[in-house]
Amino acid sequence: MVNKKIIFASILLMLLVVVFAGCTATSNTAAPVKNTSTADTLIQPGDNSGNTITASSDGMPPGGAPPGGVLPGGNIGLSNYTLSGVFTIDGETESESGGKYSSDTTDVSAIYVTNAGSLILDNPTISTTGNTSSSDASSFYGLNGAILANNGSTVSVTGGSISTTGSGANGVIPTGAGTSVTLSDLIITASGDGGHGVMATLGGSLILTDVDISTTGSHGAPVATDRGSGTVNVTRGTIHSSGADSPGIYSTGVITVTDATITSEGTEAAVIEGFNSIHLNNTTLSGGVEKTGGIMVYQSFSGDAETGTGVVTMNGGSYIATAGPMFFVTNTDANITLTGVDVTSRSDTLIKAAGTSRWGTEGKNGGIVSLTADGETLNGSLVTDDISSIVVTLKNGSALTGAINSAALILDPTSRWSVTGDSNLTSLTDPDGISAGSITNIIGNGYTVTYDTGLSENSKLGGKVYSLANGGTLTPQ
Repeated sequence: MVNKKIIFASILLMLLVVVFAGCTATSNTAAPVKNTSTADTLIQPGDNSGNTITASSDGMPPGGAPPGGVLPGGNIGLSNYTLSGVFTIDGETESESGGKYSSDTTDVSAIYVTNAGSLILDNPTISTTGNTSSSDASSFYGLNGAILANNGSTVSVTGGSISTTGSGANGVIPTGAGTSVTLSDLIITASGDGGHGVMATLGGSLILTDVDISTTGSHGAPVATDRGSGTVNVTRGTIHSSGADSPGIYSTGVITVTDATITSEGTEAAVIEGFNSIHLNNTTLSGGVEKTGGIMVYQSFSGDAETGTGVVTMNGGSYIATAGPMFFVTNTDANITLTGVDVTSRSDTLIKAAGTSRWGTEGKNGGIVSLTADGETLNGSLVTDDISSIVVTLKNGSALTGAINSAALILDPTSRWSVTGDSNLTSLTDPDGISAGSITNIIGNGYTVTYDTGLSENSKLGGKVYSLANGGTLTPQ
């Protein structure tokens, strides 16, 4: 009798173990999309390790929302939403010409290419009118995009047009490493709030040639990357934005533009968030807003961008900052290089580096800027607060006209600084311009420039007073 009881108990225990294991087994299927307006614990898309992230109750990232281009980043994974398209390619290869593709349904793309699918379109007409039910899911994973590609798929579109009118409706969005979209000779328009022209996320890539893009909604940069980075290469074409908080370019990845025209109305021309970059070659760029200027580099801590130095390179072309400082840097580091660019600022500030109340920890959220000017003529002042710093290097015949408060200045023998107001240098490196008690390549115009004798970088100045060309002095602080 005892043996029977032991056997029965053993069988019961084994059954309980099997049932428990079945309940706790993980799935190999990536989680679907979920909107989170309340604090939910979510599994990241495609992550079967059980790693979780938690959304804040108000949906806002710590440290403040992005200034433009993308809506505030929340911590959202894929659940409860299904990515879909009226025309879907799932792991297949298709080629079509002259087709018409449309969707008027919430969260449904006109075209969806997934699971290493391949689609080639010639002169299509693509349109969507449906809204998104999750702006984050649209920006991160492509929900509601007119053309959505993911999971290692490829799309090529030549000619034709893409038009979206709904909220969160991006024109084209490849998402995920190994996913790429190539566009040429077509027109893209997006008019809904949060509707970008083209956007790459989570390692997706875009190649554009002779593409004209226009957006009119708020938070809808024509060319953008978002969560998890992305790569965008643009050659020729026009890029235009007129919606609030919609800069021409918004980078949380690597965006390169060559021989194109970029215009934004009433907002920044370009924005970089975090450890990312924008590279402009022979491109015409214009835009600006009073507080954050023409080009802004910042860190929001929304989770959309890795923390690190933002990089801006401009070679040839032109740049007009229509309002505010030409460059504004806050809560991060920025490395800016200008080579032969025709630059114009409609304010009197070239660079502003400062903390704000929107991003970062007060007292630790300044901007750290390094600007190198190669063959440039620059006008405007350099302005910092107590927690920020600027280093400007002028070389190969570069000229700066403006006041400095405060910054480090490096001059080569061919370059000069023309002073327009009393200024302060944290340090001066000018080995060829200093001769005895005078400095030949700083035109003082009667103003006083002070320098910090406590810094080792200024030890060669010896705590002396130097006369400047055309009047004025360099004086120890």
